[in-house]
Amino acid sequence: MRRFDDRRDRRRVRQLNLEKGREIDYKDDRLIRRFITDRGKIVPRRICKLSAKDMRAITRAIKRARQMALIPYVGE
Repeated sequence: MRRFDDRRDRRRVRQLNLEKGREIDYKDDRLIRRFITDRGKIVPRRICKLSAKDMRAITRAIKRARQMALIPYVGE
């Protein structure tokens, strides 16, 4: 019989396919825009299927890119 908590035991598969040695950069707007909705909101982790480490890096990159005016705060 399966426990009710089995889904917590599963590991998240790394959805973000980056080459080895390449990191998430705030200047890479094509990568960053995949994780922003058309209204300018950051897509939640449960929807974009990222690990916690990758989601923190994406969020940091989005906020830096917004501050440097590489991407807008709100959508069109």
